[in-house]
Amino acid sequence: MNAQLINGKSISDSIREELRYEVELLRQKGVTPGLVVILVGEDPASQVYVRNKAKACEQLGYYSEVIKIPAETTQDELLRVIEQYNKQANIHGILVQLPLPKHIEEKAIIDAISVEKDVDGFHPVSVGNLMIGDDALLPCTPSGVIELLKRTGNHPSGKHAVVIGRSNIVGKPVSMLLLRENATVTICHSRTPNLPEMARQADILIVAVGVAKLVKKEWIKPGAVVIDVGMNRLPDGKLCGDVDYDDVLETAGWVTPVPGGVGPMTITMLMANTLKSARRFSQ
Repeated sequence: MNAQLINGKSISDSIREELRYEVELLRQKGVTPGLVVILVGEDPASQVYVRNKAKACEQLGYYSEVIKIPAETTQDELLRVIEQYNKQANIHGILVQLPLPKHIEEKAIIDAISVEKDVDGFHPVSVGNLMIGDDALLPCTPSGVIELLKRTGNHPSGKHAVVIGRSNIVGKPVSMLLLRENATVTICHSRTPNLPEMARQADILIVAVGVAKLVKKEWIKPGAVVIDVGMNRLPDGKLCGDVDYDDVLETAGWVTPVPGGVGPMTITMLMANTLKSARRFSQ
């Protein structure tokens, strides 16, 4: 068996075409989706992410602002910037790029963003709505994972999904979304005994732990769908995921590459959230 590739770039491009059409319809009504991205400090990886978000906005016809402020900015100063954009009518999404400098409390910043403009899906109200199944702006990477599954014909309904990782950013929310899609979900983590054995039970295996090439072919049920959310840099500078991609190819039925799998979906789902927020404000 040779696993089929889940091409995140291709699926992301397809979704962006759909978004571009919907954005044009909204603009004909006099509304342009608006996103502000706030970058505190000069973290190199964050700068790349911010540039990619601004580029996506430009390609889709969004209004966007990138606010770069010094690393020594105080928490109160950052909160005032957020409050300004909470009130700004032409901005429908506010994203504060993480990580933040150590003297700024991440939770305080996330809590300060208006829940209606929380396009990252991290606000406690957004998380609560996700948990109980109410309408919400969903976290971008987890919702991207669900799109990858659906658009390759691997609908989670009735499947056993095993999630390795319990972070607030990926593991927990993707588990909730899988439950919403009627999967049976097992969440595993560093304290889970017999982790490879648990993973082998999965029809759908989602790995998000940040350990390079952790998952080997012995962890994979033959024919399983393997979604690798990890992004790790090897000593030689190459990127790899949490799954040993070459090792699992002959066992898995479907697998995402790294890079080019889940990664492209994250910014695309951010764009989808911003559009959804703009629609709400236009009603």
